[in-house]
Amino acid sequence: MFLKLLKTISFACILIFLWHLIGVFGDEVKRVSVKEGDSVTLHTDVTQIQKYTEIRWSFGDKVITRFNVTTQQISYSDSVERLRDRLKLDQTGSLTITNTRTTDTGLYVLEMYEKTYLMKTFEVTIYAPLSPPVITSYCPSSSSSSSSSSSPSVYECALLCSAVNVGHVTLSWYKGNSLLSSISVSDLSINLSLPLEVEYQEKNSYSCVINNPITNQTTHLDITQLCHTCSGKVVLIFTLLSWKAFPV
Repeated sequence: MFLKLLKTISFACILIFLWHLIGVFGDEVKRVSVKEGDSVTLHTDVTQIQKYTEIRWSFGDKVITRFNVTTQQISYSDSVERLRDRLKLDQTGSLTITNTRTTDTGLYVLEMYEKTYLMKTFEVTIYAPLSPPVITSYCPSSSSSSSSSSSPSVYECALLCSAVNVGHVTLSWYKGNSLLSSISVSDLSINLSLPLEVEYQEKNSYSCVINNPITNQTTHLDITQLCHTCSGKVVLIFTLLSWKAFPV
């Protein structure tokens, strides 16, 4: 009888232990995105902070700040030096990072200690500001165009939309409001380009859009404006505000 009771108690203890594990480790990671230079606050969402004696924040595997709830003392660690002067912890234990940089991207872990143990994980992504994509084109003469044999006045314009040193973005070509093609990258810093071929006689407007989860930039252009100046080979460089032409 005693052994049976002991087994029951042991099983109950195991269930309680597993329940605590699910409570501690089973929560989903909270994802937070912000533009570089802005501030971001990671909230504890705890209303009764007095239940805890210590609050600890880590970046990756390094502790960056501690809050002794009993003494109300806040300390900051030098373990991640680039963060030290940009961290602020309030009286609820919520952590604010000011003047964010792309290097602040990563996992931030909140741990709160006492009889009740709480752990939360935040996946923070800092996005660099986006510049308008740059569109380049070349317009081959009618003699070299595959369509010139049937219509000498038709030119084929080969377009290339490009972005330099970008990460976690999508680059897309649009014809009016219709998506023609797109390419996405998750690298932190990469040069990206997307080609498109059109005919000179088209009257449609085209645009190239670069975007990430929090912002976007668009370069608009009209095909008649893009190719009508071509006589021989010319390279046109368009940006959102201006363009330049270079003979080649």
